Amino acid sequence: MTKHIEPREWMAVYAPTPSNERAPWAGFLLFAREWLRAPLRVGAVAPSGVALARAITEDLGARQGPVVELGPGTGVFTGRLLESGVPPADITVIEASAPFAAALALRFPGLRVCQGDAARVRDLAGYADGSVRTVICGLPLLSMRRAVVYRIMYGSFRLLQGDGEFRLFTYGPTCPVPAAIMERLDLVAERTTLVPANIPPAAVYRIRRRV
Repeated sequence: MTKHIEPREWMAVYAPTPSNERAPWAGFLLFAREWLRAPLRVGAVAPSGVALARAITEDLGARQGPVVELGPGTGVFTGRLLESGVPPADITVIEASAPFAAALALRFPGLRVCQGDAARVRDLAGYADGSVRTVICGLPLLSMRRAVVYRIMYGSFRLLQGDGEFRLFTYGPTCPVPAAIMERLDLVAERTTLVPANIPPAAVYRIRRRV
């Protein structure tokens, strides 16, 4: 089931807004609640840090849209995209968790926020094939079934331009997309940044079509 999310008053206590955006507990409270409810779906033990957000959104700005974000969670990467100059109208976020999705809609007016399964990214994103510049993935791919990971990668690369990038991070030593899927879709991965300051330390990868 897919929903286009509108802000909800009852989410104000969880979502950073102009009145509470400096209260660190706001995003952590929502994150902790969702982790306790579905730890495998959330994946991480804490929201991504600022250093990781900078690394995964590097080089993106006003002219590098559209951007699709999968699994934005509390919106750390989303906020960095906006700070980098990507217009809200050029960002679509797809979030499976209803509380996360509602908080994102409240925090970031003007974004297209979809509550739904990232495996349906091609249907949900609202863009034509070949029109997206970057897909940023915050999903715990290592804990997902291989068939689901394939659908996410296949759908994302149908949307991406020829030179578009799929950006993701991992806490592990290698790219979290299985080699068999990379080979089947004719993709190559490059580790671009190691972020030791993140909790836990993370590595950023960029995946592209093989030239």
